[in-house]
Amino acid sequence: MILKFFRRKTEPDVQLEQGLEKTRRGVFLEITRLFDRSVLDDELYEDLEMLLIQADVGWDVSQGLVGGLRARVDRDRIDDPALAREILREEMIQLLEVASRNRQVKILQRGVPFVIMVVGVNGVGKTTSIAKLAAYHQQFGRTVMLAAGDTFRAAAIDQLKIWGERQNVPVVAHHQGADPGAVVFDAMQAAHARGVDVLIVDTAGRLHTKHNLMAELGKLRKIMQRHVEAAPQETLLVIDATTGQNGLVQAKEFSNSVAITDIMIAKLDGTAKGGIAFAVARELGTPISYVGTGERAADLAEFKPETYVDSLFFGVGEGL
Repeated sequence: MILKFFRRKTEPDVQLEQGLEKTRRGVFLEITRLFDRSVLDDELYEDLEMLLIQADVGWDVSQGLVGGLRARVDRDRIDDPALAREILREEMIQLLEVASRNRQVKILQRGVPFVIMVVGVNGVGKTTSIAKLAAYHQQFGRTVMLAAGDTFRAAAIDQLKIWGERQNVPVVAHHQGADPGAVVFDAMQAAHARGVDVLIVDTAGRLHTKHNLMAELGKLRKIMQRHVEAAPQETLLVIDATTGQNGLVQAKEFSNSVAITDIMIAKLDGTAKGGIAFAVARELGTPISYVGTGERAADLAEFKPETYVDSLFFGVGEGL
């Protein structure tokens, strides 16, 4: 017997569910339909593994999920496909919970900058993600400042200024080609002088093969720590959900070179797959803290494993 329930959904929960609509109507719809069959057999497990791989869950993770499902079905002598789907749901939630945590931002004192350094390769949506982070902290009444540390692209500086104007957030910026360290130094001083709660630092999009550029992030970190010893308190890696397993390769390279504390999966609304979260959770173990669900500054949701999994299999307002 399957226990059916309806969760009380908060606005962020609904926002995440709506952002995952394309994913839910893609591969995961086919996965859901697998369990409409009358029997659990080898063909179902084989099809499930294939679909999980197609959904960007990854080969090893897909095998692990299917193997865990088969083991529990055999152990508990389950013959109801609907109940097997519930077991798969539980296994997927448990996998994501290993790499998640409640968002309790460690702002110990108002006016002492909580520094967030945002990293990622070109094109993943860093600038938009920074705007979303600013809006996220503003909703808690925190003052925010942005630092345009990506001085290699004039467009990056201009885009950040535009977002700053829209959200009434000050932006510290120099000219294109300026030393990013100088930008960060000025931003740290300005944040202290103005008593800013959160300073979000953009960095140049770095190809994961350019180790010299990775080393520059270490330089920026040292500059931050001259002002705040623990800075950056959050080093956020932005991953583009639409890049699939390539995003995981990038994440691994960054983790090998930089102490990543948090991950944001951007452009989640733009993919019909969405399984990259499971691959990231298993391979890295780094907390997935946020997901981008649209192009507006408000389109940011905290990552919640249960909500995420249920959003892949069920529509808004549906229960198990």
